[in-house]
Amino acid sequence: MSLADFIMNKFKLFIENFLVYGLGGIISKIIPLIMIPIITRLMPDSKYYGISDLSNTIVQLGSAIAVMGMYDAMYRMFFEKDDEQYKRNICSTALCFTIATSIVVSGIMLVFREQIAQFFFSDKQYAYVVYLSAIATLVGATNSIISAPTRMQNQRKVFLVTNTVSPLLAYSISIPMLLAGYYVIALPLAAVISGVAMEIAFGVMNRSWFNIRRFDRKLLNQLLVIAIPLFPNFLIYWVFNSSDKIMITNMIGIGAAGIYSVGSKLGHVSQLIYIAFAGGWQYFAFSTMKEDKQVETNSLIFEYLGILSFVATSFICAWSYLIFKTLFVGDYVDGYIIAPYLFLAPLLLMLYQVASNQFLVIKKTWPNMLFLSVGAIINIVINFWLIPILGIEGASIATLVGYVISNIICVMVLIKMKLMVLSKRFVIAASTMVVFMIIWRILFSTNIALGTIGAVIVTFFYAMLYRRELRKVFVMIATK
Repeated sequence: MSLADFIMNKFKLFIENFLVYGLGGIISKIIPLIMIPIITRLMPDSKYYGISDLSNTIVQLGSAIAVMGMYDAMYRMFFEKDDEQYKRNICSTALCFTIATSIVVSGIMLVFREQIAQFFFSDKQYAYVVYLSAIATLVGATNSIISAPTRMQNQRKVFLVTNTVSPLLAYSISIPMLLAGYYVIALPLAAVISGVAMEIAFGVMNRSWFNIRRFDRKLLNQLLVIAIPLFPNFLIYWVFNSSDKIMITNMIGIGAAGIYSVGSKLGHVSQLIYIAFAGGWQYFAFSTMKEDKQVETNSLIFEYLGILSFVATSFICAWSYLIFKTLFVGDYVDGYIIAPYLFLAPLLLMLYQVASNQFLVIKKTWPNMLFLSVGAIINIVINFWLIPILGIEGASIATLVGYVISNIICVMVLIKMKLMVLSKRFVIAASTMVVFMIIWRILFSTNIALGTIGAVIVTFFYAMLYRRELRKVFVMIATK
């Protein structure tokens, strides 16, 4: 079998896992995306959406600190032994720890509510929103553990149904509140109520897995050995995803943060792609890591996903203004300018995980954290420089540049270690994407026709660069 045929077979394996294990996990996340145009129309000012989104940002940070990597550690150790009692001890120990940390974190949030409100909302008057964020943190952190047995037993239908019901319940509560004029607390309060309902539901379904008397200090130590090293990675991702909104709030205003939050939601479309990718990638990556052509396979997967990301982003550039003009009204339309940058950013994270998987293969995980840390720091530095000049667009550029730098450093190190091969045509393709985005921004960011023509030209150019692979794909489809 030739290398090209070998690669295509492995690519087919990857696509199959992507579809089976990945796309099933994103269905429930589509609902909030669909609801954004409705929610923004019910709010008289963009600052209200900014407050709601920043409240969610606080919850994400608080929940992650409370969980402290325990979910992943619990998931890892659950399959360590085929012993039912051992598994129940693991679940019970993880929950006891998380309840304790959640109470501490939530308590700290309540004590320092004014300082937190000043930092996140740039105004102490929103301290009462932090109350809701603290409750949501307590509920969200513990719920992640209580719901875990459902996932670990592979009860996909139950998990999918509950994750679908949760946002529907939240919006059925928040929309009447918005219509009644409770713009500030509608979404945060609805999230709390929905979270409590889901925790009760999972608590009833999984009650046999948890018992405080099964707490085991020795097992806790083993869990923490796995969990604690995972915690810094979350902080890095949180900086990438959330520092922009906080800095915009404090440097421009909370209304601008609301526009930025809405603008970033188109980027959430690519996050759905990323979630689907992550669901299928893990099995593919570890099932092929011992094969002779693993380096070549991984490198070409990186290239192919990169090209697909560039093509998708070029059309988002072309149609962003039309999408926002159609879906949103008022100041929210201005968010179109940041959407392409924040659409590409999660896709670059996807590429980073493909490349950095090579460090996992050789059992070295610290470089991943180091390279992402560099990108996160660069993101913050560029924010200080560009936000005063370009506003919310400067923040989106900073996020994109941060991911680009992390990818470049990671790839260069892997190439030097002979763990990755990067072709010249991909370097040309990436450079073409940079040039296209610059031209789009300067000449036709609001011209749909010219943008579409440009995107088609870029796509055709990429098709020529990878014409051999495209022929094989068409042959594979034809034979089916």
